[in-house]
Amino acid sequence: MAELSTLARPYAKAAFAYAQQASDLSGWSAALATAAAVSQSEKVRELLENPQLTSEQRADKFLSICSDDLSEAGKNFIRLLAENHRLSLLPEISALFEDLKAKAESTIEVEVVSARALSDAQAENLTQALGKKFGREVHLHSSVDESLLGGAIVRAGDTVIDGTVRGRLAKLAEAMNS
Repeated sequence: MAELSTLARPYAKAAFAYAQQASDLSGWSAALATAAAVSQSEKVRELLENPQLTSEQRADKFLSICSDDLSEAGKNFIRLLAENHRLSLLPEISALFEDLKAKAESTIEVEVVSARALSDAQAENLTQALGKKFGREVHLHSSVDESLLGGAIVRAGDTVIDGTVRGRLAKLAEAMNS
């Protein structure tokens, strides 16, 4: 996974710099998300791995699928990726672009998985607390996992906070064994 990030990072940074200069972060975000989704299709993956096609042919076929959602600069970006045999990195490029966009906009996407659905008050309190912790505006996405005994798992970027009963019991058992 680290290797994909290493290869995708320069492309994500270049796309972000261009989008920021053009004041079109949301447009590029949507275009990269669309291209990433297209690149993950099984038929498209077979196309991208076809050794009989030139990079120009790969780019043309890829663009024939999603060119309506791309600006001229976006199409050039896809051609550049095809030329450098990097179209398969589109999902990683899109994710890294979203991270850069969130940092620039001082926002953070937070995923909360809890044993029971969060009430509106709980969600609001959690949003405020995490906003203070991270110093950013929090966009909270919650889901329910009934296999959890209680509590919640919070994921924000690279940070994971395990506040589940199972997690606390595991920490207690580890402390008792050491």
